[in-house]
Amino acid sequence: MPRLILLWLLALLPPLAGAQAPFEDSMAQRMQACTLCHGKEGRAAPDGYYPRIAGKPAGYLYQQLLAFRDGRRHYGPMRELLAPLSDAYLQEIAQHFAQLELPYAAAQPAALPAQDLARGQALVRQGDASRGLPACSACHGEALLGAQARIPGLLGLPRDYLNGQLGAWRAGQRRAAAPDCMAEIAKRLHPEEINAISHWLAGQTVPVGAKPAPSPPKPAPMRCGGLP
Repeated sequence: MPRLILLWLLALLPPLAGAQAPFEDSMAQRMQACTLCHGKEGRAAPDGYYPRIAGKPAGYLYQQLLAFRDGRRHYGPMRELLAPLSDAYLQEIAQHFAQLELPYAAAQPAALPAQDLARGQALVRQGDASRGLPACSACHGEALLGAQARIPGLLGLPRDYLNGQLGAWRAGQRRAAAPDCMAEIAKRLHPEEINAISHWLAGQTVPVGAKPAPSPPKPAPMRCGGLP
């Protein structure tokens, strides 16, 4: 196991009974291992790939931690870090980050022509019924901030991360419980549309005090196995 991953893993694990803790025994202290990649307090890293995890719905975070640990999402360092952790401890991690109320980073300036951004906005807000594509807002909410307990927000995320995840669903590298609605949607999108959606979303300012909605929009446009 690479030395850096081993150090992260030791930081994540709860202290052994009877051992002298070398630091304050708190989730905030232990979760500093996560912020090495996900940025200060989980607010997203400046490299544009690691996502914001602070303030995401706890149910969503928990499902993603399970997915990395159990192989439905593929990223070696995450799987190594989470492999020895129990479901209960993953729940604690999810609850810790979900309850953080922190400012969002500034929007990323758009780097596409206006007509491409308009296409991205149209897909986010209206979808394309002729191709069976629901609007992103139909599940992620009109404010695009997600909903309790398992729907993530789409704002405040780096465009490279958004591009990467939609591409992973499209290529079958990321999976959710069947029926995998996001995989179906991503496979109906053209690569240039994924790029337009990612650029438009990353260019939106997140309002101060933004939080996920208390419940998902109804009715849902598609069946999704990852939702209760």
